[in-house]
Amino acid sequence: MPDNEHKITILDIAEKANVSPSTVSRVLRNSAGVAARKRAAVLHAVAELDYRPNIFAQSLASGQSMTIGVLTQNFGSPFYDGILHGILLGLEGSDYWPLFADGRWQPAVEMRALQLLLDRRVDGLIIIGGQISEETLQQVARKTPLIVAARKTPTLPENCLYVKNYEGGYNATRYLIEMGHRDIAHITASYVNPVAVDDVSQRRKGYEQAILDAGWQPDPRLIVEGNLQQQSGVLAIEMLLARGRSFSAIFAANDQMAFGARLALYRRGIRVPEDVSLIGFDDETFAPYMVPPLTTMRQPDVEIGQAAVAAILDMLQGKKPDLPVFETELVVRESVARR
Repeated sequence: MPDNEHKITILDIAEKANVSPSTVSRVLRNSAGVAARKRAAVLHAVAELDYRPNIFAQSLASGQSMTIGVLTQNFGSPFYDGILHGILLGLEGSDYWPLFADGRWQPAVEMRALQLLLDRRVDGLIIIGGQISEETLQQVARKTPLIVAARKTPTLPENCLYVKNYEGGYNATRYLIEMGHRDIAHITASYVNPVAVDDVSQRRKGYEQAILDAGWQPDPRLIVEGNLQQQSGVLAIEMLLARGRSFSAIFAANDQMAFGARLALYRRGIRVPEDVSLIGFDDETFAPYMVPPLTTMRQPDVEIGQAAVAAILDMLQGKKPDLPVFETELVVRESVARR
């Protein structure tokens, strides 16, 4: 082992391998044009001296940090964590590593996190959801390769990956209608900033259009707002029951609120699906293990993450990225019964 008080440099490696410093530099950059014997000698010296390159110095010298900044929302959120998993899978085998930051759905925190990533000189940036203004996103995109995942921004159509949430909401509601339900409640969500729930608002619009296409009018008494958390699903059921408007089915805008709704119905002695049918959105890991297993709309979260990486890597190579639009898929389990 080398003396810890002496910082190993390229000159030390060159002396031990009996080559020039420029040869060591080319080997460390994995450049061509180095004889196999010299390359092996350099790599052996690197291992023996336990050399650790100065990443920041290399970044300044090459203009690349070999990192991809990832700004997400709420570490621990099943949907967003699925996208993060896809990003990790997409980066496997590449020369890039992710650098993560959490915006926590708070605009001030998001902006600090964004600046942190940019200050680290990330080579590309993936922003998942969030509330950062389109003007700011445009400014970032002019300087740094940018992909916005799980959010549709009209001013940056060539930088966005998103899910067809309107169609997902429509198809979820249409399935309940086809199962004979007419009085269908909907648990949606709202925040101060409407950008944060554009996906959810699109699901509500799909729900309302399916009701209209069936020849009925959406009843505002059957629509309640939560906050995408389980507890708000519990409260939503209490609100629906307090209004006194009967319903035979519920479409929750995400699985988390569906889980909470299921608990509230159980506490009230209302059986699922015998008394009330229930459908969610996301197909989270625990959806098949709810009692009864939850019928839901699957979002391809892992695939979104992988597509985001593929797109950002294309941009780093000067290519136009391929940006698919993702469909949702109805996953039929046991929480919906025919009326």
